[in-house]
Amino acid sequence: MSTQILFPKIGFAMEEGTLAEWHVHDGAEVVAGQPLYVLESEKSAQDIESPASGTVRISVAAGTQCKVGDVLGEIV
Repeated sequence: MSTQILFPKIGFAMEEGTLAEWHVHDGAEVVAGQPLYVLESEKSAQDIESPASGTVRISVAAGTQCKVGDVLGEIV
């Protein structure tokens, strides 16, 4: 079973932001709670943790503008 990596809402009025940097590469093994990527919004930059353990499959490149709820990849 896979877990989607979703672009989260980190502020009350946030609707979009930038996936600034991945902390892992495509195909990397991660554990739940490990820093996965950096989300930049108008007001801050924040590390986002992995929602599950497994192998990361990245589908959105760093530097991409994303909307809340966009699928960035999956963990299988």
